[in-house]
Amino acid sequence: MTNDDVRAVTHVTDERERRPETPAEADGTIELFRTLGRMLRLLRERAGLTQKQFGAMVGYGPDQIGAMERGVRAPRPEFLQKADELLNADGLLKEAMEDVEQAMSKRRTRHPEWYRSYAALEAEAVELHFYANHGMPGLLQTLDYAHAVFVKRRPLLSEEAIEKRVSDRLSRQQVFERDPLPVISYVLEEVILDRPIGGKAVFAEQLERLLRIGHLRNVELQVMPTKVEQHPNLDSAFNLLTPKKHAQVGYTEAQGYPRLITDMEEVRKLAERYGIMRALALSPLESRALIEKKLGEL
Repeated sequence: MTNDDVRAVTHVTDERERRPETPAEADGTIELFRTLGRMLRLLRERAGLTQKQFGAMVGYGPDQIGAMERGVRAPRPEFLQKADELLNADGLLKEAMEDVEQAMSKRRTRHPEWYRSYAALEAEAVELHFYANHGMPGLLQTLDYAHAVFVKRRPLLSEEAIEKRVSDRLSRQQVFERDPLPVISYVLEEVILDRPIGGKAVFAEQLERLLRIGHLRNVELQVMPTKVEQHPNLDSAFNLLTPKKHAQVGYTEAQGYPRLITDMEEVRKLAERYGIMRALALSPLESRALIEKKLGEL
């Protein structure tokens, strides 16, 4: 990690004043994905399939299909090939595969300057560990949940800013499909499962996504029960990432002020707290059972 990386993350206020929070790409990739999304939706509806039904056929959740149809998630070339056959598109989607590959190869991260160091680390990390104590982590959020989060953010955001932020958030979720698969774990405070952001219908879909992610073989998702009497971290949420061929780093963000932590001793302390929390939390199997219970209570 260079000094320039650290400075890019810590100079938050100045960067926000000078740049949009989520700058749009000028290379045409956004319009490409929006056009593909509209085509995909029309073909799916012509086939008489819901997003959930089509998603089950191609191995995606309904929220992921919805994100691609809205153009906020880039479809993978192999997805387009499979979708073309299933939706009887007669080569229409396959024809776009080369354009998608070229767009993804030249597409730069769409996150603000102050965030790009972390976003780059997240995209290449071989291990990612997340502790969340207030809201659903971004990589786990559905499209509607993310939209509900940004709609209520203060100060109020414009509709354009909301759309861009949702797009950026969902684009990061492709980390779950990367090859080779990274090792990912979560410790979520139980209170997150009790706050129905967006209303019951939106939150039910969000809990269903948690269950899907929790079943991925490279993901371990654990819930920290509220009734636990001991807790090693009554402080802010944090992430631990191990970039390829680099030492583990930490990341925290409080009241809009992010901090990338590279000092080995500080990272060690975060890792120690995280290890204790994993030991105190419910097991992945118990956590999924609790999520299913709360889903049934909605």
